[in-house]
Amino acid sequence: MRHIANPYRGKGLDLSALGDIPFPADDASAALGRVARCPEASVTPLTASPGLAEIAGVGEVLVKDERARMGLGSFKALGAAHVIAVHHDEGRAKGQTYIAASAGNHGLSVAAGARVFGANARIFLSETVPESFADRLRAEGAEVVRAGKTYEASMEAAAQAARDTGATLLSDSSWPGYTELPHILMEGYLILMAEVGDQIGRQTDGPPTHIFLQAGVGGLAGAAAAIARRMWGDAPRIIVVEPEAAPALIGSIEHGEPTVSSGPVSDMGRLDCKEPSLIALKGLARDADDFMTISEDEGHAGAEAASAAGLVSTPSGAAGIAGMIAAKGQLGLDTEARVLTILSETSE
Repeated sequence: MRHIANPYRGKGLDLSALGDIPFPADDASAALGRVARCPEASVTPLTASPGLAEIAGVGEVLVKDERARMGLGSFKALGAAHVIAVHHDEGRAKGQTYIAASAGNHGLSVAAGARVFGANARIFLSETVPESFADRLRAEGAEVVRAGKTYEASMEAAAQAARDTGATLLSDSSWPGYTELPHILMEGYLILMAEVGDQIGRQTDGPPTHIFLQAGVGGLAGAAAAIARRMWGDAPRIIVVEPEAAPALIGSIEHGEPTVSSGPVSDMGRLDCKEPSLIALKGLARDADDFMTISEDEGHAGAEAASAAGLVSTPSGAAGIAGMIAAKGQLGLDTEARVLTILSETSE
């Protein structure tokens, strides 16, 4: 575990490079209205885990369990499909081809959204993405293209294919000149935290004292942190957790500017992203209190602890839990702490 306190908390990074980059949305009302029309939508559970609380040495652990989200097995179901739903409402989804690079779950959301709204999906996967994910994408009607050894290589291939064909590039990251669609995508992620806001009032005596948020490019973390601040103000301590092999956000905070990281391939494959989403970075620089990285062993330990508690997932899906366990006795984690984590995906 490596940890830094965020020196930009409350004010954000004052950079010209981020001047045209929007902050993440924090109002879930429009997205909630759209998802209410989806017949496959239902509220995912918020589960108290005494076993994880004991392991972490805290008073309470609440786990937002996204494994059954819309039958796709991941919070990502709320993202790309939300963009395509917006396009459907605007009359421009049917017959459109959406191209995306994915480590698995983002592609499933693109594919499912395209299937539901009469569009087409072409998903680019790196060589490291398991074939089981490719098969799930094909089952949703998507065309699968293998490209490159890393997520970044598959992203470059997807972007080039979109330029060559005139298809719509639908990425879960953002960069200068590409912010509109990822901003709408992140708005979809607000749904899960809006649900938590409703659920937590019935299950605890107050807001969480700590929120551990796993991050790849940072879309989920950025959206969740933004709406958490809207709901609970400064009360929760928000900690962003990344693999030490892909320290894109913590590295950017340390350098005070967007930074591309380097490192080996991580077993936390859905979090193995070397470059941050600029929307997420801008929001998290303002909203997160701490950034930390976890080792491969710590990631696996978190998944094993979650499994023992009846919450079977992957090292990626349980990375927030892994961060909480790795930080035991630190960051104000004591027997009075009430910790919120997100179990972001089902097991492979």
